[in-house]
Amino acid sequence: MYVLELGGDDDQFAAAEAAAAATEVRVVAPGLAVASDVDRERFRGLAYAHRAGDHVADTDASVDTAADALRTADVDCEGSVAVRARDVRGTAGVDTQRAERELGGVLVDRGFAVDLEDPDHELRALFAEDSAYLAWLAAESVRDYGDRKPTDRPFFQPGSMDPLLARAVCNLARVEAGDRVLDPMCGTGGVLVEAGLLGARPLGTDAQSKMVRGARQNLAHFLDDYDVARADATSLPLRDDSVDAAVFDAPYGRQSKIETHDLADLVGGALAEVRRVSDRCVLVADRDWRDEAADAGWTVESRFERRVHRSLVRYVLVLE
Repeated sequence: MYVLELGGDDDQFAAAEAAAAATEVRVVAPGLAVASDVDRERFRGLAYAHRAGDHVADTDASVDTAADALRTADVDCEGSVAVRARDVRGTAGVDTQRAERELGGVLVDRGFAVDLEDPDHELRALFAEDSAYLAWLAAESVRDYGDRKPTDRPFFQPGSMDPLLARAVCNLARVEAGDRVLDPMCGTGGVLVEAGLLGARPLGTDAQSKMVRGARQNLAHFLDDYDVARADATSLPLRDDSVDAAVFDAPYGRQSKIETHDLADLVGGALAEVRRVSDRCVLVADRDWRDEAADAGWTVESRFERRVHRSLVRYVLVLE
């Protein structure tokens, strides 16, 4: 079993994304989930799961009981160790410095050498509400999203999706290396950048020439292989079943007219076209387009609401 440390404030969303790199994921405490197995390489590409640890023991959220559990646990490793303790989201009220001292002492008694700078193994001691999980650090996600802030790209437009969410929705769409991934309303290309960094082959279209030019600039800044063209999302120049997955951010309500299309017709038409060319899709929008998705032939596998600020909620629909 593996213990996952989740980020963000929506554990169910983070766990759903983590399922791209782990099996049988379930939330067990605030900020924590467990999984039966983890693909360590794929875990590196997750947005809202930060670490995965090989389970050692779990108990109630007490330093003393955690130390007792470690004394009797089957510890199958050699070399130097360090203990890192967390009071996850401040929900357990545990003295983490004491936890590190006590658990480190147990490991020293069991014959380990402590190396706080460059240990061979790192024991994660995770306290959340009334639970504690001990796990050897096995995998970490790459936290480089600050290097791709929309405002720092060659081409920027207000309302661009941040790279953390863009990566997460690509993972929700189960994007894998080698997949042909479509964004039919690609805008500045943020989703396609994240898909490409996962090893996919990005394919974008947009109705506005300015966005096509800008997306190409952004993609060229991060990737070598991509394809972006001007096209109407309700009439894509693609063959049936020609892409592996689609991810797109629908226009928001303030953009009630997009060229000749009413917004509902645009989103409904795009969903139908995407269904023609792919059998996997994640839609992000400022409203719930479930009815339009069903009319287009999709089944809603999961649905999330993510509050951006007081006046904006992003709905995320995972469609099959």
